[in-house]
Amino acid sequence: MDWKWVREPDKYMIEMDRIEIITMPHTDLWQRTYYHFRNDNAPVLQTETEEKFFSFIVKTDFAESHKRFDQCGIVMYLDSENWLKASVEYENEQFQHLGSVVTNHGYSDWATTAISADIKTMWYRFSRREDDYCIEYSADGKGFSQMRVCHMWEGAGRIRFGIYACSPEESSFRAVFTGMKITDCAWKAHDGQQPDM
Repeated sequence: MDWKWVREPDKYMIEMDRIEIITMPHTDLWQRTYYHFRNDNAPVLQTETEEKFFSFIVKTDFAESHKRFDQCGIVMYLDSENWLKASVEYENEQFQHLGSVVTNHGYSDWATTAISADIKTMWYRFSRREDDYCIEYSADGKGFSQMRVCHMWEGAGRIRFGIYACSPEESSFRAVFTGMKITDCAWKAHDGQQPDM
């Protein structure tokens, strides 16, 4: 895969099957909703495709995260106002947030569930079916569970997707990504209610 940076970080390492990013303080991706501020300075490493049906899998290791909102995960960053991400965000020594953000036309949402702070790794699977997307997570890289299904208003043509890491507060940590691969679309076509005609 041909990877390109959006906002190359100061410190990182890329090996054959391992990428490390050292986050910088006050880096994040967020647009407007609820907080009424806009952050668009997290480092993102992506590849491009026009393929309409595929899945992207990656394992994240965030054992060194330690400050509120420290995070790393998958991302599809089209531009500053159209993107999605999924990650585990550190909260405190008791729990953290497994969550996702979808940003369409400059407004972000945030869907989360609390998980134990003892969890230090997470697999993600990002799947595309034309301009609809599915994000899944896994503790072992084998059995995946759905986090969300969403539509991206600007996600019908050529897209860019990959990984990101950031520290929205006064923090820095080492995010490690391994096991990256692209597969046939694991998100199967819907076989229930028929589409409206």
